[in-house]
Amino acid sequence: MDHFDRTMKALSLILSYPTRELQEAMPEIGGVLAAESRLTAAARRDLRPLVEVLGVGDIYDLEEAYVVLFDRSRSLSLNLFEHVHGESRDRGGAMVSLLESYREAGFEPATSELPDHLPVLLEFLATRSPGEAQEVLADAAHILEALTARLAKRQSPYGAVFAALLQLSGATADREIVAELLAQPEDDPNDLEALDQIWEESEVKFGPDPDAGCPASRDLLARMDRPVTPAPDWAAE
Repeated sequence: MDHFDRTMKALSLILSYPTRELQEAMPEIGGVLAAESRLTAAARRDLRPLVEVLGVGDIYDLEEAYVVLFDRSRSLSLNLFEHVHGESRDRGGAMVSLLESYREAGFEPATSELPDHLPVLLEFLATRSPGEAQEVLADAAHILEALTARLAKRQSPYGAVFAALLQLSGATADREIVAELLAQPEDDPNDLEALDQIWEESEVKFGPDPDAGCPASRDLLARMDRPVTPAPDWAAE
């Protein structure tokens, strides 16, 4: 495993749900990221606060913060197709296509997460060449930039991870698409009743629409060209 592969794996782990095992691994993870020459010194420095807090923070506080950010807020979802397809049939077809790409490459996700979950994608990219990984990240550049901005607004140290991924992609995000993403309403992570209703109403359609066919994907994330425009309450139509 060369250093870029180790960097992809480290970023996958740092975006995963906090555990005591993750805390024990943080010195090594931090070392990998600090040695990544493809990142600027400023980007490596910006990752330090998250590395430090994940390494020594109270595990229950870390778990709660993670859930509030990524599980209670669909605008910060780590499921990338959520930002593009919402709950449309296209999302299910895109995930089937992505899962097929994983399996064709000999990668079987060892998790219950959906195929478009960012830590799963990064774990897969750790098995690919740096050039291929960069192309995939470039396809998601506008999502990465939007998430960086939203996390910066919340003063979350996780924002540095998305900024690092954008830098590693070598891409410049489409400003118009980023603006569209940022213009979408953000849900309140503290309104648990509303969130429960949204998740009950939103059914992930894991499979293609029989009338539409399965959309093709270029370099895994080709359908990430335009953000979905959700209904005001984020509920699926």
